[in-house]
Amino acid sequence: MAPQVELTTTYGAFTVELYDRHAPRTAKNFYELARSAYYDGTTFHRIVRDFVIQGGDPTGTGRGGESIYGGKFADEVTRELKHTGAGILSMANSGPNTNGSQFFVTLAPQPSLDGKHTVFGRVCDGMETVKRIGAARTDANDRPIEPIRIIRARAIPAEGAEGTG
Repeated sequence: MAPQVELTTTYGAFTVELYDRHAPRTAKNFYELARSAYYDGTTFHRIVRDFVIQGGDPTGTGRGGESIYGGKFADEVTRELKHTGAGILSMANSGPNTNGSQFFVTLAPQPSLDGKHTVFGRVCDGMETVKRIGAARTDANDRPIEPIRIIRARAIPAEGAEGTG
């Protein structure tokens, strides 16, 4: 079993499996941020129906967040991993090699994101929660009307491992 992170939100829980072999630095960043309670209390600050739910910014603005590496880190884009359907876990960024703590989960196939964002996991349980979050009412700037919080992010090690490898 690959490392996982369970995200308990105000809308329910979902679990993501991390692709630590294809995107090791990105998977480790997400896992360690979850393990250190970095995501606890943060919101899904951007929700675009039939596109993505985005979170991981402690400022809630969509402009904040740092990686475990200090600041930003490089993309790990591969040809093998694409935004092929709902439930793909990927890094949000502001251009090439600007990964920090923000992430998104797709709500449908998003081939336009391929090659621009590092895919580093997938929802393996609780997709109904992701869909519920994706259907939340938003304002004109794609911000939820009612805050949707990550109550707790819990890192689950790979079987027989201490971390993300």
